[in-house]
Amino acid sequence: MGFLEKIKRLSLKKFLKRFFGKAHLKIGIYGPPNAGKTTLANRILNDWTGEAMGPVSEIPHETRRARLRSNVKIQADGTSLSLDVIDTPGIATKIDFHNFVENYGMDEEDGRRRAKEATEGVIEAIRWLDNVDGVLLVMDTAEDPFTQVNITILGNLEARKLPVLIVANKIDLPEASPATIKSAFPQHPIIPVSALAGYNIDGLYRAMVKHFR
Repeated sequence: MGFLEKIKRLSLKKFLKRFFGKAHLKIGIYGPPNAGKTTLANRILNDWTGEAMGPVSEIPHETRRARLRSNVKIQADGTSLSLDVIDTPGIATKIDFHNFVENYGMDEEDGRRRAKEATEGVIEAIRWLDNVDGVLLVMDTAEDPFTQVNITILGNLEARKLPVLIVANKIDLPEASPATIKSAFPQHPIIPVSALAGYNIDGLYRAMVKHFR
């Protein structure tokens, strides 16, 4: 294939994407540990396929390898979107095996193994950014959003010019404050939900169809 032909083909792809959107998208679910990423992935898959992505746990880094489900079709406002959904390991700036031993009752061997696998999972999650078309960034509305992890993830997404929806999760908790996340990151759309209870999940689907096409 000649150089000019490649340019023409690339231009056609850009034209089609701009005016018609992509027919099939890879959407990564990102965020810190225990923000509710897998709970959200399970909610999406259960709503549209009747299946689940994987187990959840109160212990951080339950998800230590990225998990993918292909051809998940969601619909909202008369529009459909075909997705590959990627549930990624929680992003953390520090993973210490002592945390698993002292706070979650693991023995030292299990704690060290969990910490090693969690670190490898963070690396894998970052690599996946090269292959996704958009990101659902999950934040816990009961926690302070001004964290190094959240700021680092958003900075990385902005540098890559990836479309992102911030999913302000756990609004069912009494201490939840979606407004705090909205104030912290006003440059991005914020969708308050409870992935566990199902609150405003339809609002999330409407936002996804609009934002990721």
